[in-house]
Amino acid sequence: MKNSVKEISPHIIKAFASQLKGRLILPTDAAYNETRKVYNGMIDKHPGVFAMCEDAKDVIASVNFGRENNLLVAIRGGGHNGAGLGLCNDGLVIDLSGIKFVDVDTANNTVKVGGGNIWNEVDKATHEFGLAIPSGMISTTGVGGLTLGGGVGYLTRKYGLTIDNLLEADMVLADGSFVTVNASENTDLFWAIRGGGGNFGVVTSFTFQAHAVKMLMGGPTLWPIERVEEIMAWYDTFIQEAPEDLNGFIATMIIPESPFPTHLHNKKFCGIVWCYVGDPEKFEAIFKPVLDLDPVFSHVGEMPYPALQTLFDGLLPKGLQWYWRADFFNELSPEISAQHLKFGSNVPTPLSQMHLYPITGAASRVGATDTPWAYRDAKYAGVYIGVDPDPANATKITDWCKAYYEALHTYSAGGAYSNFMMEEGQDRVKASYKQNYDRLVKIKTTYDPENLFRVNQNIKK
Repeated sequence: MKNSVKEISPHIIKAFASQLKGRLILPTDAAYNETRKVYNGMIDKHPGVFAMCEDAKDVIASVNFGRENNLLVAIRGGGHNGAGLGLCNDGLVIDLSGIKFVDVDTANNTVKVGGGNIWNEVDKATHEFGLAIPSGMISTTGVGGLTLGGGVGYLTRKYGLTIDNLLEADMVLADGSFVTVNASENTDLFWAIRGGGGNFGVVTSFTFQAHAVKMLMGGPTLWPIERVEEIMAWYDTFIQEAPEDLNGFIATMIIPESPFPTHLHNKKFCGIVWCYVGDPEKFEAIFKPVLDLDPVFSHVGEMPYPALQTLFDGLLPKGLQWYWRADFFNELSPEISAQHLKFGSNVPTPLSQMHLYPITGAASRVGATDTPWAYRDAKYAGVYIGVDPDPANATKITDWCKAYYEALHTYSAGGAYSNFMMEEGQDRVKASYKQNYDRLVKIKTTYDPENLFRVNQNIKK
């Protein structure tokens, strides 16, 4: 049984505070309620104390405090975790938002990033040098959470997952020790953190390989939802055979009132959001099959990489109600696309949607056991996302996601991308790591035998 912070004497908490460069935030502090807010407005947890860390020494002191006082410990980076696993009730939250820096080394195109950075901070810094690191789809996402879970995004087909571009990390382990992990140091931990989540320690910095991406061709194309089966059948072949310079995730959605034209508003569509990073002179020929399908809307053109990364930030600000379910898929069969027509025609709220992200190309050439990310042979990472600003609609969006998942899970590859998972039980975690789970358990047992880092998609026997 874990202790509550309330059971710890004030003088012990005061002594802990004196060790930190950053500050503690307690439930009695004016900043507490604002501090406990995360991206998902459906999450309403009440930690016992926040340790607002500003450097690795603060993290070491916080880990030691949590362990020595038998507290439940959560680690928060960007706060985007759908299940709210950056927070815990009554325990200690180690908040990394004060550990921010982006150091770009143009000699070898590597980038060292703080554990508390979010991706738009990184993209802004790297873009000045004509570089980009493969990341996700929403720029307010935290670097740490996205990376440790894998990192699926616009550059996946060309340059792989985020973890495939991770060269090194500094981290604090459960015993309070500080280590560097890479291909030659602490190699078991380096393997584990590339998809194994926050189970193995608190990462205070990441070093990535960046790539020459400055301008690209990007944007959405839309078709009426009634054509989703036709579009998915075409897309399933087209995206697998397309040059790896081209990526595009397929979606079912309701078009919001901004920034799209008036005649599209509040109607249901099948959409594809494109990203092309190849030779601009070849784009027209590569993209011609898309336009031959006669989309009712096409707004694909040249833009900076950060512009694509921030394209949907304004539609999805912090504080909305969110519920997610997810699966990997090996194909888009007629049975699968029929369900997408059914659920895409009955989207419960204007911001709710379904996405299928291709994970072929460079991501598929990494071995299934080379990282914990086990589904290298899957073609798509699918996610059903219920979103709405009104807490009164929380049940509606949750029920839609669960029903969507139940209708399609039988056709899936079995597991899900961990960053798209809620708290769904241990069998679901095991299914999502499949053949790599036992190795993760062995490493977890070695470095965190008491399971201090348990507020996550937890690895345990």
